[in-house]
Amino acid sequence: MEIKEANGKLGVLVVGIGGAVATTMITGTLAARKGLAKPIGSIAEMAKMRVKSGEEKLIKDIVPIANLNDIVFGGWDIFPENAYNAALCAEVLKEKDLNAVKDELEAIVPMPAAFDHTWAKRLNGTYVKDSANRAEMIEQIRQDIRNFKAANNCDRVTVLWSASTEIYIPLSDEHMSLAALEKAIAENKTDVISPSMCYAYASIAEGCPFVMGAPNLCLDTPAMWEFSKKMQVPIAGKDFKSGQTLMKTVLAPMFKTRMLGVNGWFSTNILGNRDGAVLDDPDNFKTKEVSKLSVIENIFEPEKNPDLYGDVYHKVRINYYPPRKDNKEAWDNIDIFGWMGYPMEIKVNFLCRDSILAAPIALDLVLFCDLAQRAGMYGTQYWLSFFLKSPMHEFNEEPVHDLFQQWRMVKQTIREMIGEKEPNYLD
Repeated sequence: MEIKEANGKLGVLVVGIGGAVATTMITGTLAARKGLAKPIGSIAEMAKMRVKSGEEKLIKDIVPIANLNDIVFGGWDIFPENAYNAALCAEVLKEKDLNAVKDELEAIVPMPAAFDHTWAKRLNGTYVKDSANRAEMIEQIRQDIRNFKAANNCDRVTVLWSASTEIYIPLSDEHMSLAALEKAIAENKTDVISPSMCYAYASIAEGCPFVMGAPNLCLDTPAMWEFSKKMQVPIAGKDFKSGQTLMKTVLAPMFKTRMLGVNGWFSTNILGNRDGAVLDDPDNFKTKEVSKLSVIENIFEPEKNPDLYGDVYHKVRINYYPPRKDNKEAWDNIDIFGWMGYPMEIKVNFLCRDSILAAPIALDLVLFCDLAQRAGMYGTQYWLSFFLKSPMHEFNEEPVHDLFQQWRMVKQTIREMIGEKEPNYLD
């Protein structure tokens, strides 16, 4: 596989650039390239793997990952504040850390967002595009991408959705083919064509990889798969795997590997910030719930292990609690059983900083999608499931949720890129 070098500037356009995750990712990247912080949590920057020679190397020394110094940030938001003021408002990072890169953050000013209040009723955007219909919305986004690329002398651009979760909608006929999708766009069917779909379509049309960091029905449709393959553009999604679900993809494989049974798994969260406010709406929470519920059933395979997992009661709750802001707290109560059916309990209390966990995931997805495009890979990037809560898969496929299997997929793909085979030992 021939991989083009990461020459020139990489534009990273973020939808929701004023949000907590985006401003945290950007600040950390700017600090890292000034030597003020380490990119802790970034696989692309800090992880090592073994190559054929037996030597362990940083992944970025094995394949040509874009240099952090070559990244130019931009994007869209429903509020006009620059990245510095938005980060102050998010209250994730301390002011002293923001001040260390203040000038660069202040220079990052969002473009007006493509927004439809129907899809996120708890948000009242004041800085939005005046689009008469979905086709016009898409064309405006495409023009933004072209303008940004030219103004910043970027060789490549990747688009990242780091905005809020949209309301839940099921897959419909309009999503089943590219022709049907384009017809729905032309007919301005706003009930089935979401703003995130407009961003995805515009990005793919411009030849830019697109990453879906929320659980929205957006990229995971036959229409978008078809379009990404037609345009030879990588896509990845969906929903950053940062907190509670990350724990599930570690614990559930442990139960299955040890052949321990599970009767029930109750999960609840408290969360503030903009994401918490949006998820307080039942229609938006439904989208997140579907994403979070799919994990353990896939790992447990109850149809193959009915005695252990045939009747697991799985409940997920998210509660909006403004005082907590970005510092999410997640509780899990897991009722398990072992030898002779005797019950046991495991309780997990994870006090996590949501954006601190999500920021390196967002960066890695951008860097790896850029790498994939330079390697001539397009369509759904299954190997990036490691970073995602609800990995995309086509109808005849099963997603992989086990974190350790997902990590193996990352390494396998890296090895394939450089023409090496997977070793015959456990790595």
